[in-house]
Amino acid sequence: MKAIVYTKFGPPEVLHLQEVAKPTPKPNEVLIKIHATTVVKEDPDMRASPGFNGILKPRHPILGQELAGEIESIGKNVTRFKSGDQVFGIDMFGAYGQYKCMPENGALAIKPANMSYEEAASVPNGALTALPFLRDKGNIRRGQTVLIYGASGSVGTAAVQLARYYGAKVTGVCSTANLEWVKSLGVDHVIDYTKENFTENGKTYDIIFDTVGKRSISECKGSLTDEGIYLATVPTPVMMLQALWSSKSRGKKVKFAATGLRPSIEKIKDLVFLTELIEAGKIKPVIDRCYPLEQIAEAHRYVEQGHKKGNVVITVDHFAKI
Repeated sequence: MKAIVYTKFGPPEVLHLQEVAKPTPKPNEVLIKIHATTVVKEDPDMRASPGFNGILKPRHPILGQELAGEIESIGKNVTRFKSGDQVFGIDMFGAYGQYKCMPENGALAIKPANMSYEEAASVPNGALTALPFLRDKGNIRRGQTVLIYGASGSVGTAAVQLARYYGAKVTGVCSTANLEWVKSLGVDHVIDYTKENFTENGKTYDIIFDTVGKRSISECKGSLTDEGIYLATVPTPVMMLQALWSSKSRGKKVKFAATGLRPSIEKIKDLVFLTELIEAGKIKPVIDRCYPLEQIAEAHRYVEQGHKKGNVVITVDHFAKI
């Protein structure tokens, strides 16, 4: 099968399209024929330098987290899926290829019927981050005021739509270039951060969700209501101490969560819930650009610039020659 492989850390050029062995599912696994994947922010980070994916060389040579495709075959013990099922889901590695095996109890679910593979692949990362933050950590409720900082990104676009679904009044913060994009998601108010600092406008919010790790609790504290909650996807050591301290007292709270480390069973439940919202028209995919698998280095370069709107999708052609 074709896959994008890298054997050393470095610039996008270290990514190479090559032939690798097609995986065979174990008794509890399914073999997925991938039709679409994405480039999430963490992918270029893991490609560029040592860290989560190894120190001397990449521990997992095939990157790619989100995927959508068709189950080609199943292991002998699999009962949750059958061959031919159209699925979408997320795993830490391995989606930059034509095929991937996943355990049947992994973060995988039947694809929304009203979505293409490209659209479905763009959902899990952002939505499976935004949903537990707003619902579980933020305890979001109808009528609350919610500010989403970084409203045009993968997590931000999902957060805006989920906050609206829960009945909140939503303010989105983004750059000038993304104002109309964010408005189209149905926000009640949009702020251009290049022209206005929301912490200085005198308004307060029940929830401030920093989806991109650009603000601090000290900057935002004055913009929270008395019982307001500050949510951070990129916590600093100081912020973690503040979260611990605020959890033991009344008033304003600081909260964060390692949403990617949640048990697969929780992610599965959320994927099913998100599917229901998608099929009901409550959430729509937000795709900035699509690239073929062969151009993934260019996709990495674009994502690294930090200006993508929503998601960058990679299409996987099973008929093209290397």
